[in-house]
Amino acid sequence: MPGPAAPITLTTPLSATGLITDRAASLLASLGIRSVGRLVAHLPARHVRIEAEAPICDLVPGSIGSARGEVTAVRPVRAKAPRLEAVVMDHTGRLDVVWFNALYLAQRVKPGVFVLVQGKVQKRGPQLQMVNPSVRYLGEDSEKPAAEGRLRPVYPASEAVSSSFIEKQVAVVLPHALPLLDDHLPPEFLREREMPALRDAYRMQHAPTDEEEVRHSRRRLAYDELLLLQLGVHMKRARLRLTLRAPALRADDALDGRIRSRLPFPPTHGQERAIADLRRDLSQPTPANRLIQGDVGSGKTLVALYAMLMAVASGHQASLMAPTEVLAQQHAHTFRTLLAGSKVRVELLTGATPAGERAAILSGVVSGEVNILIGTHALLTEGVAFHSLALAIIDEQHRFGVHQRAQLRSRASDDTSTPHVVVMTATPIPRSLALTLFGDLDVSTIEGLPPGRSPIMTRAISSEQRRVAYEDLRARVDRGEQGFVVVPAVEGSDDARAPLVGIETALAALEQGVLAGKRVAPLHAQLPGPTREAVMERFRLGLIDALVCTTVIEVGVDVPNATVMIIEQADRFGLAQLHQLRGRVGRGGKPGACFLIADPTTEGGAARLAILETVTDGFVLAEKDLEQRGMGEIFGTRQSGLPPFRIADPVRDRDLLMLASRDAAAWIGRSPRLDRPEEAVLLRRLMKAHGEFLGLGDVG
Repeated sequence: MPGPAAPITLTTPLSATGLITDRAASLLASLGIRSVGRLVAHLPARHVRIEAEAPICDLVPGSIGSARGEVTAVRPVRAKAPRLEAVVMDHTGRLDVVWFNALYLAQRVKPGVFVLVQGKVQKRGPQLQMVNPSVRYLGEDSEKPAAEGRLRPVYPASEAVSSSFIEKQVAVVLPHALPLLDDHLPPEFLREREMPALRDAYRMQHAPTDEEEVRHSRRRLAYDELLLLQLGVHMKRARLRLTLRAPALRADDALDGRIRSRLPFPPTHGQERAIADLRRDLSQPTPANRLIQGDVGSGKTLVALYAMLMAVASGHQASLMAPTEVLAQQHAHTFRTLLAGSKVRVELLTGATPAGERAAILSGVVSGEVNILIGTHALLTEGVAFHSLALAIIDEQHRFGVHQRAQLRSRASDDTSTPHVVVMTATPIPRSLALTLFGDLDVSTIEGLPPGRSPIMTRAISSEQRRVAYEDLRARVDRGEQGFVVVPAVEGSDDARAPLVGIETALAALEQGVLAGKRVAPLHAQLPGPTREAVMERFRLGLIDALVCTTVIEVGVDVPNATVMIIEQADRFGLAQLHQLRGRVGRGGKPGACFLIADPTTEGGAARLAILETVTDGFVLAEKDLEQRGMGEIFGTRQSGLPPFRIADPVRDRDLLMLASRDAAAWIGRSPRLDRPEEAVLLRRLMKAHGEFLGLGDVG
């Protein structure tokens, strides 16, 4: 085995190691693998069992086998799919071998040459066959040692760089790289958890002796990823509690009575528990960092109002940031209605706010005259400065990332104080995701629905049955009720492969058909802000019978008289999104209905609709959504800054995640800043993995 050209480190470029050729280094670089450490970290996607070499007659169809023998016949086929066909014989039988697009092999695969072939064994008629097997040339000597059975790593690769090529380079570099790996976890800590050392874990992944080593090493490396994230999360919590201060808000009985007099109905048991959590948090000088989650319609807005009035009554300000203008407008309307006649000034700030009005609002915010500021991402823009911001609430937390939360917290009026932060979501979060995405938050769950909420009948129907849904809509409109028709796009498509229902088509069909003579209006994100606000206000006042809209109404729209939701091409939406849309109806005393119109072409699409017909509990749906789609798909495009995991799966590795969370809490309890000398490697790897994601730039 050649030694390195000079002493190497994990950061040494592969091209400078002297262990592999320049061409090999260049090919690996095309996969982003440029250093020794990156090659070691390029772990197999899976392992396949290569059976021990066997006589040809003992090869098992369907398995990956190895056999040696003499090439007795060769035939190049120059056809549309060029291939080299060969016959390999040993003393027990015949094996047919085919290599596609590999006529060049004819230069070495010749009659009389002995070869060792390895690949998947198939049965073709009476003969055994291998297609595109790997091949070793034994020349005219068939007495080389027999190949033993082993687990072969299969690496993420490309058309230009094969897994077997990567395997060969790893085999050369790994013995020199493993001694360079410093473990960031103490030996005793690992023994207690029955985990291998870091060097052993990487060796077991790249060159395992059996399946147990693969499982054992994967558990250690997955635990590492989860532990680093949890250490960062708990370090952030510790920093928040130990170094920052927030205004301690009033929480006395007199104030409690005044606030409750403004509420439209007595809080439910679930709301009472959330209010109690907030009163306890907000009355302390330690910054609150709480997640309030509740199913669609559970009454989170009322809980938010209670907390904001605590801030106002204490002489401070509160803000609420929503992901869409429609939701921000809904909140502003609700709060102004509930606070009518009081001295509390509520203002709305969005990207559509006219310049003159915006300047007046910002002036009132900085002077303290504006008590509650509702807005969208506009709250994060330059020029928004508060007189004394004590509470920042973020609605629909999953639409925002950790960075926006930190940005909003930075809107404090001075460097010595920070606002309490409360985030809310109507997308119930499974425990595994709550720990992963929101582990720095305390969690309150509002269970149950406020009084007056009616059950929603959900029915999945085909496009041929859509008449049933629209006749129901017409009957409800005739009774003075209102409804929504949701389509997947603003502009439709007639593409035969993927037709898409758009706003204009659906609107015309309604106005000329089942809702002829009724008041129908479009609502979508491409309309100007003032137009959207005007449409929603007319809908709230009952001046519009039905809205044809996109998912712009997915969250926060609260119109008690809306009783029916029709969703076209429902299989194009996820479970959580469909549940959110369904939650826009049945918010008054009248029974609600939700029709899911779809002709699903996949099992997943059909399964989602079937689940919605029978399950109304958002927490159950969240778990099922997670099982169906996985964390990456659910949050990959919606959660900015999802923690990167190469090995761990917080859903599949839930027990490991819980262990990592407990271990991290205990570790940070002993060493809040990870600043002991023996923790230097651990802190360095934590900062590299999650420092930016968690906003830990000022730690370590």
